[in-house]
Amino acid sequence: MRLAGPESAVTAEPRARKYKCGLPQPCPEEHLAFRMVSGAANVIGPKICLEDKMLMSSVKDNVGRGLNIALVNGVSGELIEARAFDMWAGDVNDLLKFIRPLHEGTLVFVASYDDPATKMNEETRKLFSELGSRNAKELAFRDSWVFVGAKGVQNKSPFEQHVKNSKHTNKYEGWPEALEMEGCIPRRSMAS
Repeated sequence: MRLAGPESAVTAEPRARKYKCGLPQPCPEEHLAFRMVSGAANVIGPKICLEDKMLMSSVKDNVGRGLNIALVNGVSGELIEARAFDMWAGDVNDLLKFIRPLHEGTLVFVASYDDPATKMNEETRKLFSELGSRNAKELAFRDSWVFVGAKGVQNKSPFEQHVKNSKHTNKYEGWPEALEMEGCIPRRSMAS
């Protein structure tokens, strides 16, 4: 004789709901959800996700050693262009040509991979500072850096992380840990 009872007493663990780009909570109205990860050593490339769209990653094959930069329209949230700039063996003038002509309200997402700073000169550091970076002036060989800034920003960006390359604190032999940052960026209004 079989006793009647709950046929499937196995209950699934409630899964944490994930929102755009894997954020733990949704962004408010008129905000853009983002998550970025710097490269890990010279092995795992960086990732930049915005509004559930992967803008840059190893899978998309559009990242490289140095600075990985995605330019985004701050009103619509649409990708304008994404490029990697080799800051070890590349030409810093390519980077300058990319970031000098930015329009007011353009969002700039930056994720380092391997070496972000060897080819940086005074002008590139100044331009990133004008986009809201606190750390661009101190960036050095093999530092890890993630940053979101904007052309025409009035204050320093709240979206920036930096870890110095230090043999005493490096997580990987010769490299600091990868950085991960997520958040909600207010959309620019058409008038600003």
